[in-house]
Amino acid sequence: MTATATTENPAPSRKQSTAAMKITDVTTTHATRMHGLDEQWFTHTFRSVKADMTVVTITTDEGVVGIGEACAYGNPVQIEDWVSWLAPTLIGAELDDPRIVPRPTGTSFARPIESAYDYAVAAIDCALWDARARAAGLPVSRLINPDADDSVQFYASGGVRYDWRIDDPAQLVDDIVGYVAAGYSAVKFRLGTHWGWDGVTPDRFLRLFDQVRAEVGDGIGLAVDANSRLSREEAQAVAYGLDERGALFFEEPIAKRDIEGYIAITNSVGLRISGGETFTTLEQFRPWLERGALNIAQPDAGVCGITELLSIGAMAERYGVDIVPHSWHNGVMAMANAHAVAALPNGLMVEESRAQGPLVWDSVEGGSRVVDGRVTLTDDLGLGVSVIDGLADTYPYVEGHYGVEVYR
Repeated sequence: MTATATTENPAPSRKQSTAAMKITDVTTTHATRMHGLDEQWFTHTFRSVKADMTVVTITTDEGVVGIGEACAYGNPVQIEDWVSWLAPTLIGAELDDPRIVPRPTGTSFARPIESAYDYAVAAIDCALWDARARAAGLPVSRLINPDADDSVQFYASGGVRYDWRIDDPAQLVDDIVGYVAAGYSAVKFRLGTHWGWDGVTPDRFLRLFDQVRAEVGDGIGLAVDANSRLSREEAQAVAYGLDERGALFFEEPIAKRDIEGYIAITNSVGLRISGGETFTTLEQFRPWLERGALNIAQPDAGVCGITELLSIGAMAERYGVDIVPHSWHNGVMAMANAHAVAALPNGLMVEESRAQGPLVWDSVEGGSRVVDGRVTLTDDLGLGVSVIDGLADTYPYVEGHYGVEVYR
């Protein structure tokens, strides 16, 4: 990405002073949309049955409101508990006081209860950026960097509904053709159901990649996400094949903490290897950057917050590593990631979940911001989105995990 200023589409300006603006309220709202049977996404041994959303709202005494979306994988109930616990440190404080910004801790992604604190912090941080930018009369990206890009590319992220046993796997091709028809020039798909169930091999998967390529043509960028499920040997075979086929990148080919394996794969191919979506601190990224384990880092504003994402992005630039945020939830989170990408010189594009369903954009006023695979960021203040009135009534929250384990 090359950051360029614009005179044709200047950022809106309704500037208010934040010098004495005080936070008066911090609240959390949850929403759920149950997937219809034909909408449930299914990858490896996991079937998703619903989409969740958790939004933190910060209100000031001047009427400025900021919102931030947390990664709902962290358990919305636990996230709300942490937000409530942190709220007294925010209420009564000045909006632009840097001391009130909580920082993520790098807690484990393995169990939701251990991740909820960082996700709560992420949403609070995004809401503070939104409120401060709105008060300043700027988009968040321009508050961060006056020369931020006007728009960013979004890629369609899906390919999680196909079952090797049932359709072998025509569903994937249909989905990706649909993404391209909707105007996306880059798409990412997964590995399908558990390979061991149906004897799927790297060669068989690469033949599927070829089938997708034949359907969409050479002008569409294709990336693959392995969701950390391959062995080193399988991942190496797939990486070689994707490299030969000119794939955009290969995400999380092996276990998330296997840095030695990532180094070996990254150094063996020209294909770009990506990862780090569960990391919430710059410290966690340090060894991966220093040792050349990744070509693309994927911090997520809904996981670590905009502030930490910017720190990670700035350090990644030192090592020649680009930023393509993980962004698998809804529109508020997608816009937070988009503003960070627009402000970073090494920000490339943003993931848009095509499996989350209508909640992604129906949860925000005006619906989808994506036009022909891009989102313009300079037309509105702050993050550029507001949640719909009555979000919790329109999509009542259903407690419980968003997916089930499948056994065959």
